Amino acid sequence: MIRLHLVAVGTLKEPYLREAAAEYLRRLGPLARVTVHEVKETQAPPPGQTALVAGALAVEGEALLNRLRDSWSVIALDREGGQLSSEEIAAYLQGLTVQGRGDAAVLIGGAMGLADRVLQRADLRLSLGRITLPHQLCRIVVLEQLYRALKLIRGAPYHR
Repeated sequence: MIRLHLVAVGTLKEPYLREAAAEYLRRLGPLARVTVHEVKETQAPPPGQTALVAGALAVEGEALLNRLRDSWSVIALDREGGQLSSEEIAAYLQGLTVQGRGDAAVLIGGAMGLADRVLQRADLRLSLGRITLPHQLCRIVVLEQLYRALKLIRGAPYHR
């Protein structure tokens, strides 16, 4: 059974987002071991404060990297990353298990994104598309796609 680690900057603040996340975590339970790791979100500096943004990203990035294990495959959400279909995500996860890499971490940055050092650690940089999503909503989309991928791997009828 694959072990998934959702490593995210910040917490889910809105009740409806917490409920949605809980529902997908419940659905994922029989399919995978899923652990959610949250790291403290740094307040975004005012626009134009490039050095302060870099510093804030470095703090968040270090916290994210500290949650990872060397043996984990890392998928970093990045707007510059490649796009995969649900079937391709399923194939990627299935490939990890075939290779004997049973732990995969999905990294979700905060409002400022992910530090370059974090992106360099990634085995896969994945974009959810060209639209901009709040990072809290992004977590729900990721959980849904993980659920969909695992159902596809099992040949279950969720994906239509």
